[in-house]
Amino acid sequence: MSERTAVITGASAGIGEATARALAEAGFHVVLGARRLDRLENVAAELAGTAFPLDVTDPTSVAAFVQRVPECHVLVNNAGGARGLERVVDADEDNWRWMWETNVLGTLRMTKALLPKLIASGDGHVITVTSIAGHEVYDGGSGYTSAKHAQAALHETLRSEHLGEPVRITEIIPGMVETDFSMNRFDGDTTRAANVYRGLTPLTAQDVAEVIAFAATRPSHVNLDSIVLKPRAQLNGSRYDRSE
Repeated sequence: MSERTAVITGASAGIGEATARALAEAGFHVVLGARRLDRLENVAAELAGTAFPLDVTDPTSVAAFVQRVPECHVLVNNAGGARGLERVVDADEDNWRWMWETNVLGTLRMTKALLPKLIASGDGHVITVTSIAGHEVYDGGSGYTSAKHAQAALHETLRSEHLGEPVRITEIIPGMVETDFSMNRFDGDTTRAANVYRGLTPLTAQDVAEVIAFAATRPSHVNLDSIVLKPRAQLNGSRYDRSE
């Protein structure tokens, strides 16, 4: 079998970088996309992969990226994030706009652009990293949870629309993962970000990446529709055991 190509968005750090490493180890040629090209190129060089600049909120950037990818067997829609933690009454529309552009429209753009190549491969696979926030709500999280709900709905619809075609559709649904997610959400406030993980052991980016690699390496007739993974100490988006 010739080497298969996996495209990973948001691959310069966190879950995206860890996924690039896991898929490269599994034998894929990894094509990495992110805005931080210097960091991205270092990761790609380590993995004998390829790095191209990518901003999923910019249709022109997406089009230029996809044009440089001759074939694709696996697409990992990982780029995303949260901004702010305000109640609905205090919602910042700019934060909402960014979260919807990144999580929802970014996933739409990448999936729409690469689907023809995924299907043409004869054994394509779209893997989208959503969140437990796409399946529940919590106070202060309406901007993020609404975007993640929409992303999950997009993904589930895709599964229905392409039933019978040579493409698998998998949703990865992580709970609390310690990456730069909270730092970004709280605009670099290290104390506030660290408090999110206080008193418990969260998932790591590698934990999520190993699950993604597992899904991507199942036989082609096996579709893992959705996989939920959380720390042992997390029940849902608002209930934890912080006694560790």
